[in-house]
Amino acid sequence: MKIIATNKKAYHNYNLLDKFECGIMLIGPEVKSLRNVQASFSDSFARVDKGEVYLYNLHIAPYEQASYNNEEAMRTRKLLLHAKEIERLTGLMARKGLTLIPTRIYFNNRGFVKIELAVGEGKKLYDKRQDIKKAQAKREIDRAVKQRKK
Repeated sequence: MKIIATNKKAYHNYNLLDKFECGIMLIGPEVKSLRNVQASFSDSFARVDKGEVYLYNLHIAPYEQASYNNEEAMRTRKLLLHAKEIERLTGLMARKGLTLIPTRIYFNNRGFVKIELAVGEGKKLYDKRQDIKKAQAKREIDRAVKQRKK
């Protein structure tokens, strides 16, 4: 598995409850651009519309060698999921305060581009502060253990 991009802000801004692996409909030059690791998750999200899941604001840079064949970099892309998974997502999205966030893009073992979608609940400011305190405490403990081993 080759990871193309990860959405670090998603882990910071949301409590991720459930994850799904899904395919994505791309055009040839977009796949080549992803092979060159040219993708960005700036404010991207997914939405269920009319029984289908779409990904918004995923930026895939245009492939330079495909000059006339390039699409828009920020176009809406359809995500490929089974019908039961879409029903489950629809049920989860009915709850207030939950959103679909892409957490990473990668090539699976067969060479297909996959997106990991997560159902997330927005964190409050005090939750973020608690996470920062936990991370700092863990770092200090790791430093102390490392010093002790020397």
